[in-house]
Formats: sequence, structure tokens, C-alpha cells
Amino acid sequence: MKKTLCLFVLGYFLNTTCYAQTMHPNNSKTSLFDESMLLQHIKALSSDAFEGRRTGTKGGEKAEKYIINQFSAGHVLPLGKRYGQPFSFSHEGKHYNGVNVLGLIKGSLYPEKYIVISAHYDHEGIKNGQIYNGADDDASGVSALFSFVEYFKNNPPKHSVILAAFDAEELGLQGSKYFVNHSIIPLKQIMVNLNMDMISRSDTNELFTVGTVHNETLKQVITNHTYSKKINFLAGHDEGNWKDNWTYASDHANFHKKGIPFLYFGVDDHEDYHKPTDDYENIQPEFYIEAVKVIMSVFEKIDVLAFPARF
Repeated sequence: MKKTLCLFVLGYFLNTTCYAQTMHPNNSKTSLFDESMLLQHIKALSSDAFEGRRTGTKGGEKAEKYIINQFSAGHVLPLGKRYGQPFSFSHEGKHYNGVNVLGLIKGSLYPEKYIVISAHYDHEGIKNGQIYNGADDDASGVSALFSFVEYFKNNPPKHSVILAAFDAEELGLQGSKYFVNHSIIPLKQIMVNLNMDMISRSDTNELFTVGTVHNETLKQVITNHTYSKKINFLAGHDEGNWKDNWTYASDHANFHKKGIPFLYFGVDDHEDYHKPTDDYENIQPEFYIEAVKVIMSVFEKIDVLAFPARF
């Protein structure tokens, strides 16, 4: 049975007109994050040095350490005793060991209610001697997590935020599945999941958000505001007349199965999807930077909501 947020939250939201944003004296918005660092991170994670970041490989372990170093440098707390959440599973007759990387930023007003911001750091690895670097899929989402770390330094969240870099998404959403089935905090305290998977390029200049059809409050968060004049930010790809339904396309699916509201941010598949040509050189920096800003703005709107207990 689907569990949705109470409608009174919607009323609260509609009466809320402000959100956290640092301002210059001339009232222009300050930079939310270092845009050049965003690009440096995606370039690094999608370089040959990480060997395609396949789960259980040296490249995957190197990516895990890279993420932990960024969380630690940004003074992000580990969600548990340590950043890593190890797990194991079998896929197509092969055994794998994976590791989720989980950071925590305590909320200023609602420390016992959590928003999970997620992206997966694994990719396809090396096939037939070719490295599948996965720049868009999903070094783009992971690098955006680091920009959120930077953003929160000057804009502390009202809800506690779990920054989740999931492993083994490409092998059946295994990391997020383990996370929700072995949650370090009670699932009833997770208010919403914001999942980012493929956000750095679009030939049609379109960024989609999926999940509004499943939750009226989140639908109003998306449809009642204009988030960008540079890119087309659209709700869809969940139900109705869409050719592709992305409700179960990435790690947000496991939250949805547990009745946790979600928004998934992503782009249409492109010619380099799951190919060795998904390289840094093929991302679109201006689109990518704007996409991250849009997702941050959506977070800001969600963070001001006074979520009731879900269960």
C-alpha cells in the first residue's frame, strides 16, 4: 500500500515563501558551490584510473576511498560507526562484495527526520579490454553529492541529511536494497529520497524528475515553482503516456517499495549510455552545473516542509 505525506504538509508548504540562501549585499545569490570542483570530481571519477568502478574491483575500491575522503574533508559525519556499509550478494551466479558509503549531516530543526540524497558510484568496469568510465552514469550524481557537502557548510539543513553513495546499482540496485533492508536508522524516520542518476548531459536540454505521480505534496513542490530559465525541468517518466517508466530505473526504486516518497533526477538515455564512450569529454558542463543547481533548489523547498510521522 502506498503511503503518502499528509496533505496538511502541502498547506504548510504553500504558505512558506522563503528558503535558505546566502545573499550578497546587492541581493544576488552567492555561488551555491564551486562549479569548477564539480567538474574536477566528475573528471576524476570517470578517468581510466578508476577502471570503470565495477563493484568488487580495485577501481571500485578506489572510488569508495575517494568518496570517503571527500566526505571526511567536508566534515561530514559517518552515518554509522564508519562511512562504509559492506554487504554481499550473488548476481547471475557470481558472488560480489559491495560497500555503500554513507555520510550524515545533522538537521538544525528536525534532527530525527531524514532526507536521503543518493547516487550510485559503481559502473560497468572493463569489458573486452575497454574501460567503461561512466561519466554521466553515474559519476555525475556522485560528484553532485560533493557539491551538496559544500553547499551545506553555508546552508545547514533543517532535516538531517544522509548522503548515500550506493554500490552495485548496475548489478540490480543491490546497494540501495541492502540499505533499506538493513537500515541504520528506522525507515519511518526517512521522509524522502532524492536520487540522482545521469544528470550531466541532454541533447534536448531536458532534466526530468520522476515520482510526483506517487505523492501529491512532492508534485506541488515541483509544479508550483519555476526552477530554471536555462534548462527544461520536467516532471514525468513515471505513469501515464510516457514511453519509458523510470519508477524502478535506479536506486529510488527500493525506497518506493518501502513506501518512502522519492524524486529521481535524470536524463533520457543517450548514444553513450552503457558504452565505453561515456567519458568526461562528452558531458555538457553548463547543463550539468545548472542541473545540480535545480536539484539543490528542489531540496531547499522540501527541507522547509514540516513532515508528519509517516507511519
